Amino acid sequence: MDTEYAYSVSMSIRHGLLALLERGPSHGYQLRAEFDAATGATWPLNVGQVYTTLARLERDGLVAQDGVPDTEGRIAYRLTDQGRDEVRAWFGSPVNQKAAPRDELAIKLALAVTTPGVDVLSVVQTQRTSTMTAMQEFTRLKVRAAEDDLAWSLVLDSMVFRAEAEIRWLDHCEARVARAAARRPQNTAVETSSAPTGPAARR
Repeated sequence: MDTEYAYSVSMSIRHGLLALLERGPSHGYQLRAEFDAATGATWPLNVGQVYTTLARLERDGLVAQDGVPDTEGRIAYRLTDQGRDEVRAWFGSPVNQKAAPRDELAIKLALAVTTPGVDVLSVVQTQRTSTMTAMQEFTRLKVRAAEDDLAWSLVLDSMVFRAEAEIRWLDHCEARVARAAARRPQNTAVETSSAPTGPAARR
């Protein structure tokens, strides 16, 4: 896994578990269930991830074991004062976009336009179809989501908005690729054998 991506994911899990422990002591299985419930299992965790993260949080002094293991050998964890400070700092600060995972789609298109033999418009069209399908599914989930499930509804809103923005960006990319192709001689790195289906077709 890309180091930058792994760091971003681990930080999200780290602070997510701390926020859940703000509600009271819990063991790993409870935390996984609560995390999945809050996010609609959009980013499912496995118990191994949870306990590995808890061990690191304990090492850093942000959580501590609470009491003795239960009858099934599970250990509950609680926030320390330092952990509460960490949660407050997380909620009080913005997410740093520079620390977000690299955008695989942007990288793919950047390489597509500079790689001989790649049909860039086909790459765009394939992604647009996939993103539109995903957006329709998110919209269906929103309709079925319980009105009082605010946490899951907000996650779905975010996914719908991201999909909409990605489709607009893909339309923009298609138009720019088509214009660039019109100004280039044949047999260049940008291949446009597929006819545009988005806004580029109307320009």
